[in-house]
Amino acid sequence: MQKELDLDLWLDQSLIQRQNQLKADFLDLFEQLGNSVTNEELTQFFSNSKGKKISKGNQLLGFPYFVLDLIRDFDLATGCTIRFVSWFGHGLYCCVFFGKNLNFPTEPFLHAGFHLGNAHSPWDLPVQLECLGKSKLSPSSEQGNILWIKEISLPANKELALKLLKEEVNKILQVKPISGIKI
Repeated sequence: MQKELDLDLWLDQSLIQRQNQLKADFLDLFEQLGNSVTNEELTQFFSNSKGKKISKGNQLLGFPYFVLDLIRDFDLATGCTIRFVSWFGHGLYCCVFFGKNLNFPTEPFLHAGFHLGNAHSPWDLPVQLECLGKSKLSPSSEQGNILWIKEISLPANKELALKLLKEEVNKILQVKPISGIKI
């Protein structure tokens, strides 16, 4: 902890306004993205979909964040979640989680630029970022849970950013499970 208050930062209204505007922009972007996907599309991809939800916080290692969850079944054995995370100061990430009993092909995720995350901590974003670029090429059948993670470079234009994110969601929703359940 510092000994002195940073009063210049505290009184810098333009900086606070810029940050608040950016938060509002990301919230709007996530709302539009969530609204662009129908509940029917989500249940066609994963029948136990619980819909969409936006969460936000201010203290993920000291930085604000927004999360858009699509599907929202967090069961480690049978769940599935598509998650977008805007983590201020770090970037935008897309995570796709499959419970250990689900069987989805790896190729579409590898071709789309995803990396395997740390499936033991699927909801711990800082742990997942440590895995980016360090994962094996494909999961093994005895691995259990599968978490795919991808950093997304956003254009500054909001319309183009939304279009890019919609394309990411559509690519994921086109992936079909492999017949049968993993044992």
